[in-house]
Amino acid sequence: MVTSNASWAYRDEFHDAFARTFYRRFGDGLVSSIGVGTYLGDPTDEVDERYHDAIVEALATGVNVVDTAINYRCQRSERVVGRALADSDVDRDAVLVSTKGGFVPFDGSRPADPGAYIQSEYVDTGIVDPDELVRGSHCMAPAFLDDQLDRSLANLDLDTIDLYYVHNPETQLAEHDRETVYDRLEAAFERLEERAAAGDIDHYGVASWECFRVPADHDSYLSLAAVIARARSAAKAAGNAATHFRAIQLPFNVHMADAFTVESQPAADGPVSTLRLAHEADLDVFTSASILQGDLADGLPEDVNARVAGETAVQRAINFARSAPGVTSSLVGASRTEHVAENVDAGRFEPLGADAFDGTFE
Repeated sequence: MVTSNASWAYRDEFHDAFARTFYRRFGDGLVSSIGVGTYLGDPTDEVDERYHDAIVEALATGVNVVDTAINYRCQRSERVVGRALADSDVDRDAVLVSTKGGFVPFDGSRPADPGAYIQSEYVDTGIVDPDELVRGSHCMAPAFLDDQLDRSLANLDLDTIDLYYVHNPETQLAEHDRETVYDRLEAAFERLEERAAAGDIDHYGVASWECFRVPADHDSYLSLAAVIARARSAAKAAGNAATHFRAIQLPFNVHMADAFTVESQPAADGPVSTLRLAHEADLDVFTSASILQGDLADGLPEDVNARVAGETAVQRAINFARSAPGVTSSLVGASRTEHVAENVDAGRFEPLGADAFDGTFE
């Protein structure tokens, strides 16, 4: 579990290598504003080894945020994160580890008949009620999340997961109305509040793809204010003095800046952007798709490219994402040590100030 003393000591070891605000507050601790993502890649031993070496390198050079999910690469990403943490010389309590539950995962490789695997592994065993399974692949029922959290703890070989996300809850909107999805989220949150009280997780949140960056009339829209209210109700029902709901994750890059530009979240004085509401609610924001799964390596729009510091297009894309107001850390997938070096070096450059960031949208 990331702690104040360990993360501050980690920061003190590396901060001279980076520009201002590279390390940012998360709770009582500090985390790097660039994190390692583990989504891409085939579920093979070769890719496992590349991720292992990349994560160990990142931890050894100043990055202490590692993000994964149980369904990434058929549970292999979680397992390689656990192995890399064990093999690293960095204090476990200096590292923020986040993972996610929601999509039914395969185990090690994609089965020949995915539907039959889900039926035998999850439905026939009673872990998943068919009525709670959406699109044959997504579930956020409390019993399922219990099972997934236990598997994630085992995969990561950890006693406590720092940040556990409900993964893409907007998937449920394909078959249910918003109120039903809010009800299901609240039930999920109550179970996560119980697991937080038991020490299995430190914080939880929601990792999304669309729901927090689309207009209010979009089919995938969810109100962050409503989600926060459900988390508070869940904490009360679980007997906790305060909610452990701490963070959201969403895509953010120069081509997907909706969390900053789309004002669709209800607030006291009218609709605001998701980043604005998250800041006002004291939530941390972790961005995914910071380099658009590698597409931004080919370059940024000319006006943005001229404003953002960095030696390469990748570095400038990373620095654009972590310059957005309210962003705690920008995640970048890295399964090669040479990519880690380039990504980490982005932190040597100053992020954009608020006025300069606003100027990129003028």
